[in-house]
Amino acid sequence: MKTLTHFDKDGQARMVDISTKSDTIREAVAKCLVHMKPETFRMIQGKEISKGDVLGVARTAGIMSAKKTHDLIPMCHSINITGVDITFHPVREKSCIEIEAAVKTVGRTGVEMDALVTVSVTALTIYDMCKSVDKDMTITDICIIKKSGGKSGTYTRWQK
Repeated sequence: MKTLTHFDKDGQARMVDISTKSDTIREAVAKCLVHMKPETFRMIQGKEISKGDVLGVARTAGIMSAKKTHDLIPMCHSINITGVDITFHPVREKSCIEIEAAVKTVGRTGVEMDALVTVSVTALTIYDMCKSVDKDMTITDICIIKKSGGKSGTYTRWQK
């Protein structure tokens, strides 16, 4: 059975020492869904939200958040992000937007948390920009769908 790495032998929280790990190319892809009313979906697509270009602002917020993950999650290392790519997949029949974020680095630790923070902040920004017209929006299914690099290699989430 695997052990939790963020605890020392006495059960105290710690930041994992990565000083002996080798640099490798690492990438993580996360996704989530933002569900909304059909009218809100239409307004986003038509760029009719009074605060501006919802998806453009959300993309910028997501990219900025990737670079700040270590400031938000206590045991995350400050890493050199080498790339962030955020894509939106609007699903008209479900009135939702799927957000996918790919985060890359060359380093000693992975970027899974950075990818998760990226999709979360991107989704929260969509909510913030649209809450005046739709307070019933929900953010769901935040997860890692793929990661590569490092000692543990490649992981791909099983999808329906």
